[in-house]
Amino acid sequence: MTFKEIQELIKLVSKQDLSEFKLKDGEFELTIRTDKYAKSSNSKPMIQAQAPVMAAPLAAPAAQAAAPTAGGEGSGSSDDAKAQNAEEAEKDLLEVRSPIVGTFYRSPSPDKGPYVKVGDRVEAGSVVCIVEAMKLFNEIESEVSGKIVKVMVEDASPVQYDQVLYLVDPKG
Repeated sequence: MTFKEIQELIKLVSKQDLSEFKLKDGEFELTIRTDKYAKSSNSKPMIQAQAPVMAAPLAAPAAQAAAPTAGGEGSGSSDDAKAQNAEEAEKDLLEVRSPIVGTFYRSPSPDKGPYVKVGDRVEAGSVVCIVEAMKLFNEIESEVSGKIVKVMVEDASPVQYDQVLYLVDPKG
C-alpha cells in the first residue's frame, strides 16, 4: 500500500461514523482509531501501521486550540471583547495544514534556523516545515500565499492528518 493510498484511507475513515478501522494485507497491518473509539474504551485515539510504528492523539479542532482561557481578576466584558476581536481576525486567516501524520519540525536540522517564522512572507509552493513519518522526512509546502501570523504546533511534537500548522494572513 502506497503512502498516498494510506492518506486517502485516513480521509475516508475520518469522514465516516467509525470508531476503529483495521486493514491487514499479508505482513502489512494498519489500524486507525477515531475519537469515538477513545470515548468508548477510555484509551487514546491513534493511527498505527505495521505494529506500533507511530501513535498520537487525534488533533483538536483549531477553534478549540484558539479558545480564550478565563482570566483571574479583572476578567469581564473587556476580555470577552478582546476574545471576540481575536476570533474575527482569525476568520480572515488561511491555514497551512499537515497532509500526513508524523512529527513536526520547523527547521531542516537542529543546527539550522526554521524554514519560516512569524512575520515571514510565504508563497504557494514554498517549504514551511518538515513532517517525519515512518523515518521519512517530508517537506511540507504552503498551499497559500501571505504572511505567517501564528505557529500552531510546537517544534518536534506529533501532528495529525489535516491538523493546522500555521495561520497565514493573505493580505500581509
